[in-house]
Amino acid sequence: MQSVHVTLPSAAENIALDEAMLDVAEEGVGDVEFFRIWESPEPVIVAGRSTRVSAEINVPACETKGISILRRTSGGAAIVAGPGCLMYAVVVSHKSRPELLDITRAHRFVMGRITDAFQPLVARLGSVRVAGTSDLTFDDGTTPPRKFSGNSLRVKRSHFLYHGTILYDFDLSLITICLLPPPRQPEYRERRTHSEFVTNLPAGREELIVALTAAWPTTGELENVPLAQVKELVANRFGKQAWNFELP
Repeated sequence: MQSVHVTLPSAAENIALDEAMLDVAEEGVGDVEFFRIWESPEPVIVAGRSTRVSAEINVPACETKGISILRRTSGGAAIVAGPGCLMYAVVVSHKSRPELLDITRAHRFVMGRITDAFQPLVARLGSVRVAGTSDLTFDDGTTPPRKFSGNSLRVKRSHFLYHGTILYDFDLSLITICLLPPPRQPEYRERRTHSEFVTNLPAGREELIVALTAAWPTTGELENVPLAQVKELVANRFGKQAWNFELP
């Protein structure tokens, strides 16, 4: 597995880089795999592949605040990211891990690694648990578990992309302002509002990065970041309003 610790200038380019990593792996020889951490320097909304923007996102509020709305190619609901929210991505080979062709096992594989990495950081304060299909929650024992990480999956022929958010020092009010109550909610949410449901994990940025990096050992840095593919993906997909606002 190679590391790709690159943050590009725009949110669209960063979303595109996750996709480009998957494409590069698909085109490569052997069991090429990648691991990436980045953080958007400004707030951004990222809709899921099948998100109906008008049903999940408060578009007028986002426009008022000048917050871009983008759409990723993986599933799941819309999320809000920005400063105080780490983003990670792993591209995993089915050749080296054929058992992960089973989607349920793929979710468990990634979520299990991240849970094991983060639990020691918060052990004195509470516990990190997997909830729903691919959420990570923090449980301090005083309130119902609260979500600090949403994750999604995109599967192609020989690899899959798994990526998500890790809230650690995020302005949580932006979630209430920018996102509508989701039309589909996991049972454990118990119809809680955004402010009651979401939290920051009580851990520092650097220790989270160290823990994530240890969970996904790499053999070196990718030398040729696929910037040409990123540019093409932004021009043809992630930079287009038709892609970001209309269901593909």
